Amino acid sequence: MKMPMTAATLFFCLSALTAQAADMIDPSRIISAATGDWDKDDSPDLALLAEPPEGNEDDHGIYIYLKGETNRLQLKTFAPNKVWGNLTTYGQEPFIEALPNGSILITSHNDSIGRDRWEQKLTVAYRNFDFVVAGYTYTSYDTLDLDNTTDCDFNVLTGKGKSNGKPVATKGEIVLLKDWSDDRGQTVCGIE
Repeated sequence: MKMPMTAATLFFCLSALTAQAADMIDPSRIISAATGDWDKDDSPDLALLAEPPEGNEDDHGIYIYLKGETNRLQLKTFAPNKVWGNLTTYGQEPFIEALPNGSILITSHNDSIGRDRWEQKLTVAYRNFDFVVAGYTYTSYDTLDLDNTTDCDFNVLTGKGKSNGKPVATKGEIVLLKDWSDDRGQTVCGIE
């Protein structure tokens, strides 16, 4: 005998499917990948940069997987709508890479369109069982006004760094990757 689905059962099933949706990525959406040992457990982990689903105008999302107890990669962090980029224009393709110290570097840039050329880098590290933005770097130059440049690099965890050769300081903080907004870094760097 078939039992009718109650509203609570339907809600539970839909919630489970929604949670699994972040776990599943259409391979054709992956634009960059890096492997490394993010959590320092001597097992290879994975970080992906992926386009949003078709028809979605958001920026690219970041998926970070850790090798779990079952010896399979398990999604640890999903940060949608985080990385600007254009795959159809040369000089605007974002990418992700592993750093030798076990951190993840996420780069977005514009090296091709308009007079304002820029590059932004986020250094992501595994701290206290989650992924945080540990560093922010921003450089830019104007192709018509060569004196109009920006060179900013600061440690988000300590709040200390330099912008155009001068010290900058803000309150050091732990910002989860999923909660990061580029406005934080641009404010410290004095970018309007």
